[in-house]
Amino acid sequence: MITIGLTGSIGMGKSTVAAMFVRAGVPVYDADAEVHRLQGRGGRLVAAIEEAFPGTAGPHGIDRAVLGKAVLGDRAALRRLERIVHPALAESRRLFLRRHRARALVVLDIPLLFEKKGWRQVDAIAVVSAPAWKQARRVLARPGMNPLKLRHIRSLQLPDHVKRARADFVIDNGGTVGRTRAAVHHLITCLRAHGVRYCRSCARSSSTPKQPA
Repeated sequence: MITIGLTGSIGMGKSTVAAMFVRAGVPVYDADAEVHRLQGRGGRLVAAIEEAFPGTAGPHGIDRAVLGKAVLGDRAALRRLERIVHPALAESRRLFLRRHRARALVVLDIPLLFEKKGWRQVDAIAVVSAPAWKQARRVLARPGMNPLKLRHIRSLQLPDHVKRARADFVIDNGGTVGRTRAAVHHLITCLRAHGVRYCRSCARSSSTPKQPA
């Protein structure tokens, strides 16, 4: 089984690309969706988070907006939250890999793959990227988002150009949906047919650096 770590900075369209993998028949572990489940109504982490951050729990589980304010700009609080969430995520990821162990290719969709050293747990890394202006336009269109929040989020993430340099494959999501979908399908076809080493070599020798082989 080939395990691909899928990542990308906020607003790059990683969720869109992950959905393309799913539609192509590739199992995808969605770390964000798992966090929502763990923190939602009846989630196993609700009590622990409420204990660490009083007032964040409500009838539907953890209020993410309230929790976000509690950790925004407070690195100690963020680390405290991570100590609660990360072990549960690691367990659910192990169960996902065990469930799909017979598949030739799986994707781990992990937003902070580089920042939290998740790259050590995958066979190759695919980074979703787009121009900075398009990233900003996408993010600032979200409810409750503003330039200050965007700058803070960017400060917690590796710059896009660093992620691109460290990636095995870069999926350009700055153009049309059709172009992005074609890149995803091309990568899947190459990996299934030839494996990571061959596809990585092709990507690195491409005239367009880091593009899927």
